[in-house]
Amino acid sequence: MNFAIVGCGFIAKKHAAAIDKIDAAKLVAVCDKDPATMEFYKEEYDAEPYTELEQMLGEEDIDVACICTPSGFHAPIAVQIAEAKKHIIVEKPIAMTVEDTDKITNACKANNVKLAVVHPNRFRPVVQELRKIMDQGLLGKISHASCIVNWNRNQEYYDQAPWRGTKQHDGGVLMNQAIHNLDLLLWFMGTPDQVFSMEATRFRNIEAEDVSVGTIKFNSGALGTVEASTTVYPKNYEESITIFGEKGTVKIGGTNALNFEHLDIMDMSDNEIEDLKESIKADPWGTPGHQWIIEDMVNAINKNREPAVTGEDGKNVLKLVLSFYESANQNQPVQF
Repeated sequence: MNFAIVGCGFIAKKHAAAIDKIDAAKLVAVCDKDPATMEFYKEEYDAEPYTELEQMLGEEDIDVACICTPSGFHAPIAVQIAEAKKHIIVEKPIAMTVEDTDKITNACKANNVKLAVVHPNRFRPVVQELRKIMDQGLLGKISHASCIVNWNRNQEYYDQAPWRGTKQHDGGVLMNQAIHNLDLLLWFMGTPDQVFSMEATRFRNIEAEDVSVGTIKFNSGALGTVEASTTVYPKNYEESITIFGEKGTVKIGGTNALNFEHLDIMDMSDNEIEDLKESIKADPWGTPGHQWIIEDMVNAINKNREPAVTGEDGKNVLKLVLSFYESANQNQPVQF
């Protein structure tokens, strides 16, 4: 499969490196308004550079396009790619509004192209193991869950580009950093019923929030708490998800949520628990998430199935972030 990348900023290099590791994939083209940003991809991967998207999409040999632009530009670019009959991998968030998300998904359906959203944390070994535990019902009935992302993004980070930290093109800590963990929370806990949130911009000179706290009531009756920030001094402090069930308690955490920090399950022996913990510690990152998603897209096209992380998945977590924003703005609970 021949791949193209649209937008050659920081995240594009992860896509390029992932494509390069997959035997069935090849990076053949890149597109950016700034020719200088494309030099690396031409030299490293022999990818053809284009400053005009329409011209690049006219190339028949391109099968899949990865959208790596600022989030506020995802929708018009995705629609243009879909209408050119190319499959799409889009970075998170899928878009900045539900309306734009629907434009993307409708264009993909109308043109019979596949759509995958980049939520790579799903493919971390510890997350995959927790999913198996949940699927087997080993935790029993769930009472509540906790999602924490306390990280550092200093002012220099936001000053790198004028779109960073804006509500139109980037969003704050919920939309940009914590959205991956919120995706996992939905993956584990199901559909929310009601949310309540407070947010603030405490330290960073940006339009959007740099700290947020919130609560969720899920359709199951279980509760959830969310704490997210980019204000932590001097560096990333914690990324974790904890799930409390009647038959077990599990926390995946650390500076990045890569290991079982707590694993106590009624129907697992001490030896089983220790073996599982040690197997994760031996290779906490596993296959990089971007590589998982790109290889999965190749397989989805070949087998004519949906990708592992669908447009609907991307829409659901976007709706959760937007519900938090709405609640904080109204200072009251809102229905999901």
